[in-house]
Amino acid sequence: MGERLVLMARRYRDNPRVVGADLYNEVRRTIWDDPNWGLGDDHDWFAASQRVGDRILAEADPDLLIIVEGINWTGIPVDGLPHERPTLEPVRRLSHTLVDSGKLVYSAHFYDYTGPNHSGATGTGETSDPRYRDLSPAELMAVLNRQAFFVTAEQDQHFTAPVWISEFGVGGRAETGHKQRAWFEGFVDQLIRTDADFAYWPLVGLHQDRKGNGWALLHWDAAGRRMGLYDGDDWRAAAWTRLIEADGRTGPVAPVAEWSMLSPDHGDFVQSRRMRALPDWDTGARKAVCPDGQRLLGLAHTGNRGLCSDVMAGALWDRAGGHEVVVDERYVAPGRDWASGYTKLQCADGRFLIGYSVRGSAVSAALCASASAGRLGTSGRTVWFDRGDNRGAAPKGGDFAYGRSKGRCADDEYAAGIAYTGRVGSSRTPDALYCRKLG
Repeated sequence: MGERLVLMARRYRDNPRVVGADLYNEVRRTIWDDPNWGLGDDHDWFAASQRVGDRILAEADPDLLIIVEGINWTGIPVDGLPHERPTLEPVRRLSHTLVDSGKLVYSAHFYDYTGPNHSGATGTGETSDPRYRDLSPAELMAVLNRQAFFVTAEQDQHFTAPVWISEFGVGGRAETGHKQRAWFEGFVDQLIRTDADFAYWPLVGLHQDRKGNGWALLHWDAAGRRMGLYDGDDWRAAAWTRLIEADGRTGPVAPVAEWSMLSPDHGDFVQSRRMRALPDWDTGARKAVCPDGQRLLGLAHTGNRGLCSDVMAGALWDRAGGHEVVVDERYVAPGRDWASGYTKLQCADGRFLIGYSVRGSAVSAALCASASAGRLGTSGRTVWFDRGDNRGAAPKGGDFAYGRSKGRCADDEYAAGIAYTGRVGSSRTPDALYCRKLG
């Protein structure tokens, strides 16, 4: 899949009408195996889409939108056995961080005849789970927000990104069902309310196509005459008109702070173009590096997760100053032991943390980058997270290591050091961050 997508991205790189790549349509169960989100095996859709998206941006077209659909179906559709449509729900716990790009778009599909736990089948494969059309308006809105729309509605989270509803549809001009029609009206209301981007399926259909003449907005009848949404009696026309004429945000979008998750769970997670172009800085360890322009702000006590951002500072890294790999306490000044009894990896003055490496769950090294003169202060504090969360009140960036203790520097700080227990037999997991004020 990856090679073909990279080839296609290269082929259409200079075509201004090709703006994005949807990596895979409706990820779902095969006969024997379920796709998963982050297990690190051959069925890990999160890892596969992360790798392919990075390859397209790094090797083919750095300006292409990378569209990642959630998981469309898992499980066996039999009452009493686990089965569901996860869609984008896993993004809340594990989100993509594409290499220095801001090009990520998440995608989901919704039809009236499917449901949160319903495959859409009738007869064989049909279960007793409610379909989306069976839900009340309030229930439908809650489910849609939980399954997809939260990604763009909740700001300043590691998962915050645009959402494209790349397929939605209903039984078409011949549909007479009250529930189906009500669902279509309700879904249009959701699209308008959230100002979400969308694509109807199918736009064009043939008379003999079950989901063509009946479902399409444009089709040819049995006599070969082309007909459209407004040619004749089509009950969808009023809602469709309301949708396409609804007021939405237009023009330039003001810049916002970026928040990114680092997840070296099963291998390197180096999202810096600069560091990717350089030799391996900690051979044998799993390395995690923030995208260029961001700094490390948070770490988890276990689980290897990190949080990056450019909040309040923008890009700090001075190219001329380069980077340094720190594996000892050489920069811990006498009399300034900010984590007594713990091993400390601290950046030199004028440098800040952009990454780290781990072996198993043990800290291996800290990666520090040089900042432009005057950008970094020297007053600091220790943020402990070895026994519980320490991220401040209502922290931006969200829960970047679900179920784990986490520590995070404040928005107006930068991380300058990592402390861990160094006793024999210790797991050497991170226990504290040294947070310093920005200049």
